[in-house]
Amino acid sequence: MSETQEPAAGPPAAPVPAQKKAGRRGGHPLVRFLVRRVLLAVLMAWGITLVTFVLTNLVPGDPVAANLGQRALGDPAIVAQWRAEHGLDKPLWQQYLIHLQGLVQGDLGTSQQSHRPVAQDLAEFVPATLELAGAAILVSLVLGVAFGVVAALRRDRLPDHALRVLSLIGISVPTFWLALVAFYVFFYRLQITPGSGRVDAALGSAPPVTGLQTVDALLAGRWDIFTSAVGHLVTPALVLALYTIGLLTRFTRSAVLEVLGQDYVRAARAKGLPGRTILFRYVLRSALVPVITVAGLAFGSLLSGTVLVEAIFAWPGVGQYAYKSATTLDLPAVMGVGLVVGVVYLVINLIVDVLYGVIDPRVRLQ
Repeated sequence: MSETQEPAAGPPAAPVPAQKKAGRRGGHPLVRFLVRRVLLAVLMAWGITLVTFVLTNLVPGDPVAANLGQRALGDPAIVAQWRAEHGLDKPLWQQYLIHLQGLVQGDLGTSQQSHRPVAQDLAEFVPATLELAGAAILVSLVLGVAFGVVAALRRDRLPDHALRVLSLIGISVPTFWLALVAFYVFFYRLQITPGSGRVDAALGSAPPVTGLQTVDALLAGRWDIFTSAVGHLVTPALVLALYTIGLLTRFTRSAVLEVLGQDYVRAARAKGLPGRTILFRYVLRSALVPVITVAGLAFGSLLSGTVLVEAIFAWPGVGQYAYKSATTLDLPAVMGVGLVVGVVYLVINLIVDVLYGVIDPRVRLQ
């Protein structure tokens, strides 16, 4: 009896990788993620301009009196002319639209105190704060992560207890008080650190390229200026870093202890892998994800919280500029500082999100 033969089936089709499918739907996942984050950052930047404008104009006080004095208030013609020159005679919504139009064109307005463009003032003061905050966060990351790892590996032993006390002191001590004590002890009494400012006045400054004294001195080959700039940078950077060191020490210790209890770490130990390999390849890569988040927020806080430290060490940064602008009700300068600080936070958050995918493969797969 004949049987009906079915046609021979061909080789099974190769499955399409998930990444290719994702690519056909709109490109690489990382590219789509970055595009979404950039669009969100633009939207949030617009929100920052709105919030800074509204809050600045809600501050009690009269900018006319702060800039012209009480005597000028008795002359209505002078007051009207000054308000017209600075656009304060228009409704608030119209002032905001003019302000927003200027931002799109790269114009942050004109400072009512220095009578220069706010963008020019910020280009002069922001690099000094970036140099100070960058040195502080670099020291904080190196020491904070190292102390946290040591405390976790020596849990409930003498190094752990000592580092936990140190971190508690760093978090508890007010930064402005520590800055005063450090300036008095190391400069005035012991005379082992330079005085105020960014560099010795007798040496001058290196030709400005980046605005960072240390970098510009290296680019110009001026080792004397570089040495002086580093000497002036050490004390205020360490004062600023102490709080962040204590914070990162506690977070790193907690994160490392959590990872040490995971099954894959126990499996790596059971396989006989060296302790250094387990620490750097398995433990730190997982533990650094929350640490990076804290470090990013801490860097933003350092940028916006250096006012008192800059005042004590006479550091010509954006903190000093913001303080003088606020006390004189220099509205364009205050809004410019708020916008710069907000944009710095957005950039830091974007960098932190990208670092998540670099450190943790699970984030890349998602």
